[in-house]
Amino acid sequence: MIFSSRLIEDAVNQFAKLPGIGKKTALRLVLHLLKQEQSEVTIFSEAISRMRSEIRYCASCHNVSDQELCRLCSDTSRRKHQVCVVENIRDVMAIEATQQFSGLYHVLGGVISPLDGIGPDSLNIQSLIKRVEEKEIEELIFALSPTMEGDTTTYFITKRLDSHKIKLTAISRGVAFGGELEYTDELTLARSIQNRIPLEQVAMK
Repeated sequence: MIFSSRLIEDAVNQFAKLPGIGKKTALRLVLHLLKQEQSEVTIFSEAISRMRSEIRYCASCHNVSDQELCRLCSDTSRRKHQVCVVENIRDVMAIEATQQFSGLYHVLGGVISPLDGIGPDSLNIQSLIKRVEEKEIEELIFALSPTMEGDTTTYFITKRLDSHKIKLTAISRGVAFGGELEYTDELTLARSIQNRIPLEQVAMK
């Protein structure tokens, strides 16, 4: 692709670094911005810059946040005795989109995967154990992707919680084994949350 402007080329190359964005799509986005008022482009660029420089992670659940505590953890109407354990922030968004869960979350930041060099200490597991010990949590709902790594992570955490009297459940396996939670359709995910089952009924051996 030949450009008559180095500035356009540089902008296209930056957009093309985004996942799922090829050079043609990047060029379409750049040309769209070129047609906008300067003030609109400034607002756009400042929003991206502020997001990257000012974003924080919730001190409680590790979700993205603007403050020390995210909006969900700060919401007094949510059921604080119920915590849904997920792999990443995209999973929080996927579950929230179902409007079927009104508890809190705990974002692990991944799953245990020795082949990728990810062990328990690389994840937000210890802070989850601490939440169970210090907060009045009655139920942990494991909503990790139904993969070998997800099941291994669930098993590891449950063993750490053996001495705690807490209800442990998992979303039902309406989500296909090997699938990613964030790509599951909202109806299937909603039913999986509603029809969650006791963790001891989930085969993880």
